[in-house]
Amino acid sequence: MNWDTIEGNWKQAKGKVKERWGKLTDDDMTVINGKRDQAVGRIQERYGIAKDEAEKQVKEFERQYH
Repeated sequence: MNWDTIEGNWKQAKGKVKERWGKLTDDDMTVINGKRDQAVGRIQERYGIAKDEAEKQVKEFERQYH
């Protein structure tokens, strides 16, 4: 699965994103709006992790999303 699918189904996917990254706020979800780079940035910011780690987590989420 790639992020394009998640972006295309953002209304459904954002519940799964919130489930995976509970620290993301509704405002974060609005800013992300299905955009992968925004998701990585917000995850990095909320969790205080390096960009590489945020990328790794998003990549893992992409593989598991269905």
